[in-house]
Amino acid sequence: MQPLELLKYRLGITTRRRDTYLQQVLTSCESELTKNYGVTLDIENQSDHLMFLVDFAQWRYMNTSGAMPRDLQFRLHNLLIEYQRGENHVER
Repeated sequence: MQPLELLKYRLGITTRRRDTYLQQVLTSCESELTKNYGVTLDIENQSDHLMFLVDFAQWRYMNTSGAMPRDLQFRLHNLLIEYQRGENHVER
C-alpha cells in the first residue's frame, strides 16, 4: 500500500480532494526527516518506516502547534539509533 492511501485511511478521508495537499505533507515530512535528523526512510522494504512516515504526516496534518507526541518521539529515537548502529545509511 502507498503512503498516501494509508494516510487517507488513517485520517478517514475517502475522496481525492485533498490528495495533492496530503502528498505534499508526506513529502515534507520525509524531507524533514532526512534534512533535520539524517534519516533516509526505506518505505518500500521496511513496514515500520512506512508506518512512521504515515503517523508523522498524520500528526503534522492534524496538529497546528505543540510538541511531538511521545510515541512518535520514541519511534524517531529508535530510528536514529538504528541508523547510528550502521544498519542503514546515515545522511550526515
